[in-house]
Formats: sequence, structure tokens, C-alpha cells
Amino acid sequence: MRRALTLCIVAVVLLSGTQLAAQTKAKAENVPVIPHTSVPNFFKLPPDLYFGEGIGIATNSKGNVFVYHRSGDTRLFEFDRTGNFVKEWGIGVYGTEFAHQVRVDPQDNVWLVDEGTNMVMKFNPQGRVVMVLGRRPEPVAGAVQTNTPGGPVVNQKYRFGRPTDVTWDAQGNIFIADGYVNSRAVKYDKNGRFIAQYAGERGPGPNQLNTPHSITSDAQGNIYVADRGNARIVVLNNDMTFKTQYDNVGNPWTVCISPGPHQYLFASNSNPDSNTPASSWDITGEIYKMELDGTIIGKFGKAGKGLGEFSTVHEIDCRNPDQLFVSEISAWRAQKIILSPSKTQPTTSSSVVR
Repeated sequence: MRRALTLCIVAVVLLSGTQLAAQTKAKAENVPVIPHTSVPNFFKLPPDLYFGEGIGIATNSKGNVFVYHRSGDTRLFEFDRTGNFVKEWGIGVYGTEFAHQVRVDPQDNVWLVDEGTNMVMKFNPQGRVVMVLGRRPEPVAGAVQTNTPGGPVVNQKYRFGRPTDVTWDAQGNIFIADGYVNSRAVKYDKNGRFIAQYAGERGPGPNQLNTPHSITSDAQGNIYVADRGNARIVVLNNDMTFKTQYDNVGNPWTVCISPGPHQYLFASNSNPDSNTPASSWDITGEIYKMELDGTIIGKFGKAGKGLGEFSTVHEIDCRNPDQLFVSEISAWRAQKIILSPSKTQPTTSSSVVR
């Protein structure tokens, strides 16, 4: 009974938090369209298992796919590279309550970011918990309220307020987007010791963030924060100082940087998961492919529920920049997307983004 009550409180509070930032039309104009297709029926679930809200998705070096989602319980499923179900991870683990993101680091450790427990957990490739950052609130305390401008924060060095994402640099330093309450990005060393943070106050100004919803890094150690509420991607130096920002691709829900000698930045201007207002679906839903300096190469997709359309993309895996995996909230699904960048087409008047 107590668990059910806690889940109800969490769901109400967290749902209200997702509607704080209006989704807007991107400023970028005349963006080329990258042809793409969706692989039908890629994920093959056993008859008695289902996806819930598609919150997080990531791949490991073997090509296996992890989907972290909100169902009757928060669950983490693993699939092989052909989409066959392998197993479920972390059944009953204390740190899972309300999924937000899953990432796989270069050593194939699997990291879960749980918004409901304010925890970030590291699993080794064998599925054992080997590091925990943050602390779960006691059930009697209820969920942490979403912050508002000037409101209270809990941005202590080792306490999070509804964290959203995690990434790393080449040295193994850990970077966490501490999103809905604390409005900051935090850096820890590879052993989890606090080093520095950026922001910590909600707002649109310098050294402020408004719902840092996703975070990623490039090979040089620069950090990219999807500052969703401010409709911009904030780029930080490795020491967590401001470097630049990109504000022409709408409200970024998730960002991903591909590996390899030529890295690309992907950002999703996702349509609202509340499905309102309905008019927002006409001006959002696309994913942008960019150079690391912010130059837009092209875009693909639109808001919708069909194959190849996107119903609130919450995470992108871009280990292969031409074969993406995306997880979606509103459609309760994940898709494998094949891009054809060599066939990129000039935009038409009906697809111009302003």
C-alpha cells in the first residue's frame, strides 16, 4: 500500500514537471532533409512482456540494446543486436522507481539515471551494481517537488534533485545532468568524488539552466547540455565553464554524440509528451544532425505515431551515426532508424523550419 501511494505521488509530481517548458518551433531555416526508414518489428518481446513509456535506450560494444522504461514497475530490458530479448536487469534493485535514462560507457558498464529515487547507478557488464551516486528519499518524504525560479534547491555535492542523464570523458570523469530541481550539471571523478558544477539556479541567464534534460560529451572532453527549458544546447569546457551555445534547434529533449574520428551531434526537438497543445505537433518532432560546432547537416522525422515518425523522443543512441535507436514516451515504443545521409535532400517549402 505504501509503495502504491508513493508511486502515485511520484507520478503526479513528475508529470507536472514535464509540462513546465513549452515546446517551440526551431529557429533553423531551410534545413536539408535526411531520408530515413524505421526497421519494423525490430524488438521482439516475449508474449508476457511489454514496453511502457520509452524513456532510455543505449547500446553496448557488442550491439546489444538496453531499454529503460516505465511500466507497472520501472524495468531495464536487454536485447541482442538483432532485436531478440536477452534478459531483464536489476529486478527489485533499490535505486529504480521512475526511469529517466540509460547509458553504456566505453567499458560496457551500464548506467541508470532514475528520476524517482534521485540516484545514478553503475552496473558492471555482468549486471552487478558497482557504484551508486545520490540517495533515495525515504518513502515518508514523498517525491521531490519540481523547482521554480527562486525556489528551493537541494544541490548538495552528493544529493540530486530528479537527475536526468549521465556521460563521461576519456579519463573516466562522470558528468551528471541534475535536471528538474537543481538545474545544474555536475562533474565527479571516476571514483565518484565531487569536482565542480555548472549553474545550480533555474533561469535563462548566464550560469543558469532550465531543465537540463540530457548531457553528452565529445572526444576532447567538452560537455553538451540539453537545456530544454531555455531552448538551447549549452556547451561547457571540461572544467565546467561556459564555452558556447546553440539555440536554433528548438527545445532539445535529448542529445547524443557519435564516436569515431568524425563525431556528429544529434538533438531532438521532441513534441510534448502531454500531447498538448495539439498544434505543437505541427512544428516539433524532428531530430537534427549537426557538426560539433553547431552547423546543421540535416534533419529527419516529424511528430506522429507511424513508423519513422516520433512520439516524444526521450533518448537517442548514436553509436553508429547512420543506425540510430530512439526511445519514445507517448507511443510506448523504441525504434531502430536507418539514415541515408548520402541521399540528403534540399528542404521543401512545407518542411522549412523557422
